[in-house]
Amino acid sequence: MHMIIVGCGRVGYSLARQLTAEGHDVVIIDRNASAFRRLGDDYTGRTLTGIGFDRELLIEAGITKDSAVMAVTSGDNSNILIARVAREMFGVERVVARIYDPRRAAIYERVGIATVATVAWTSKRILRTILPHQGVVDWTDPSSNYHLAERRVSASLAGHTVESTGSNIVLINRNGTAQLPTPSTLLQDSDVIHVLGTSAQLEEFDRHLAGTQGDHK
Repeated sequence: MHMIIVGCGRVGYSLARQLTAEGHDVVIIDRNASAFRRLGDDYTGRTLTGIGFDRELLIEAGITKDSAVMAVTSGDNSNILIARVAREMFGVERVVARIYDPRRAAIYERVGIATVATVAWTSKRILRTILPHQGVVDWTDPSSNYHLAERRVSASLAGHTVESTGSNIVLINRNGTAQLPTPSTLLQDSDVIHVLGTSAQLEEFDRHLAGTQGDHK
């Protein structure tokens, strides 16, 4: 997948290193060229120096609607602007913005822009949002039989009922508000859902989620 990271601080550096190691096509942008030194000589992705919400720079970075954009600079305003440009001008669905102010984060969650906070918003959290089918597990019971995993509903799964997924969806976070679903609850685009099951059940759910996206394409 084509990944564009804006901000080469601690989180941006970590994302760039991990995503290139996994074989993704990565471009990282920072206004300060010296920030790229931390990437190391073995970094195989691209670097661009400039302002992350500059339309021409994003085009140079290869942005398309199928890209993933992660705005992880040190400023809320810049990250919000980057996310809005990616979403509104280029139609990018996979957008994550690091927002320090929780009140502003809630507002942008309501319009479909995933947000992450300071301490809790680590690179792992961002990767889970951008790549929801990587099999990340949030909790495992002491016997290791059952796991709780967080997944983000894609546009292609929106409109399906909880029951139709065949999975044990125990909680839905919609627009910053948690709710307990019923079998007839309709999933909505960008819902964050929490699925409980065995490893095999979670793998089957991820296959279903990925398959639904493939059908959509």
